[in-house]
Amino acid sequence: MIKAATDPSGPARSSRWIEQLPLARDRPVFGVVVMLAIVTIAWMLRALADPLLPPGFPYVTFFPAVIITSFLFGVRLGSAAAVICGMLAWYYFIPPARGFSLTRGAGFALAFYVFVVVTDLALVHWMQSANRQLAREREVNRSLADTRELLFRELQHRVSNNLQVAASLLTMQKRQLSSDKDARAALDEAGGRLALIGSISRQLYDPSGAAQPLLTFLEQLCRDVLQASGRSDVVLDVAGDEQLRLQPDAAVPTALIVAEAMANALEHGLAHGRAGRIAVTFGLVAGGDLEVRVQDDGHGLSSGFRLEDSESLGLRIATMLARGQGGSFRLAADHGTTAILALPRHLVVSGA
Repeated sequence: MIKAATDPSGPARSSRWIEQLPLARDRPVFGVVVMLAIVTIAWMLRALADPLLPPGFPYVTFFPAVIITSFLFGVRLGSAAAVICGMLAWYYFIPPARGFSLTRGAGFALAFYVFVVVTDLALVHWMQSANRQLAREREVNRSLADTRELLFRELQHRVSNNLQVAASLLTMQKRQLSSDKDARAALDEAGGRLALIGSISRQLYDPSGAAQPLLTFLEQLCRDVLQASGRSDVVLDVAGDEQLRLQPDAAVPTALIVAEAMANALEHGLAHGRAGRIAVTFGLVAGGDLEVRVQDDGHGLSSGFRLEDSESLGLRIATMLARGQGGSFRLAADHGTTAILALPRHLVVSGA
């Protein structure tokens, strides 16, 4: 379904415009000129409407003038506009007209006018004060968010670098074990996993803690593993629901399991330089669980193979990590070998 494009900057632009009120704070002369123009227009409109209005509406155009002026230019100019508008209404439109006679009716009308404009000015002043406070708090929050993002970026960078250093130390240690092939292989595996976790930590950079797009995440991960293997004779396909996103807490264990499945396919299914294809697919299955499949078209599993009897440290780690997330990991023979990772539904988010 195609969604209509929206402009997320619209509300932000409106909010920023309101935060600029009152206008012309550094240009008082301009504010006075505009205020006088608004008052003049209100007076002219009231004069034009006078023949059409019944008695008793002397301020019908002056109230909006006071509100607009105070809203745009602040309470000071709004108060000045209120005084001028009150005087004009008193002189021209409160009987007896063309004078400042203070009759009982005129006094009541003026008192009503003062009450209304004072209330309006107080409300506008309160609104603008609250708006300024909100703008200050928004600026503080923006500064805190920038600081948090900077600290998060630095933390991710340092964690990744430390893991890379640890992997390098293991590689250096391996050189001291020239006569022990098993120990060298174990250090190789440990160093490779640390380097992979470091690479994942960079890829997972998101200070908001948002769920990761699963397709992008797995595609980058699998291509990194394939590139690290130095194999140019293997074709990689990654496909799945683009709407699925992986929760951050599940990202590293899932990446290690998929990386182990990729490494197993390269080292065993497509061993001895055998060219082939690795297909990585994922999606929700019946029951709502997430299923990730890594399938190669290589040699396949040996007869009688049982995962629980395997002595491969990598496969045992993958099984343990899957169970730690409430899921499962298994290998199946299917025109080669298929590694199947099942994860519970709560570890993924469906939606754009």
